[in-house]
Amino acid sequence: MTEADAIARADAPRTRQTLAADLRALGVQPGDVLIVHVSLSRLGWVAGGPVAVIQALQDAVTPLGTLVMPTFTLQLTDPAGWRRFAVPQAWWETIRAEMSAFDPALTPSRGVGQVAELFRTFPDVRRSDHPHSSFAAWGRHAEVITSAHPLSFSLCDGSPLAHVYDLNGKVLLLGTEVNTSLHLAEVRAGQRPTVQFSGPILDHGQRRWVTFDEADYNEESFPPVKAAFEATGAVTVGTVGSATAKFMSQREVVDFAVRWWRDAAAADQDGASSIH
Repeated sequence: MTEADAIARADAPRTRQTLAADLRALGVQPGDVLIVHVSLSRLGWVAGGPVAVIQALQDAVTPLGTLVMPTFTLQLTDPAGWRRFAVPQAWWETIRAEMSAFDPALTPSRGVGQVAELFRTFPDVRRSDHPHSSFAAWGRHAEVITSAHPLSFSLCDGSPLAHVYDLNGKVLLLGTEVNTSLHLAEVRAGQRPTVQFSGPILDHGQRRWVTFDEADYNEESFPPVKAAFEATGAVTVGTVGSATAKFMSQREVVDFAVRWWRDAAAADQDGASSIH
């Protein structure tokens, strides 16, 4: 969506104050632990752009709360596995040898939007130390959420997603259907096989290429679970700026998805058994 499209979606400029008011009307409260996914263009034209969006979110949760956003860096994976942006095989060894190691302070995120990419650079924001699946956090629980991010199974127990779960956090979707918290449910439900990932990290200041176990995450399996959860009435739907906003308990959606996937797997097994 272009800036002209964003202007066309709004009947007036969105501002830090109006966005914060919309967030409060949706149910966001001071002290909330909030994992946020944002499509900036869907909000309409914002005076101050992504800076104002982040400030509005901070105003809504206050320093007593915590903001969390994914700051993923899948560009630091083995080029042999790249599909969308495949490069010639003759380049692979050079890329593996020369790719910069993940640095929480320097490495830009990719594919998570303008707001999250800017958020990681904001004052007092902490970022977890994972070469592919880092999260940035600001506020009261930022250090707890971003510390000791495990290398293997990076979106499972011990991850920032699990820390948000333990803190009874909430999920806020602004103009997007992306909900990273469902990856935690995928693994807890035993949904995904294990695959190997690799990439460069800094180990005591030295660059090192590491290989580790990871779940083979699959967002294509999410839509039926999302629809079933929303049908329970557990999602608050409203408007923030020009965007459709969805607000929910992270613990509730994760627990629901775990049960849903386990029940579906059991039904499949029963069906297979009846055939034989």
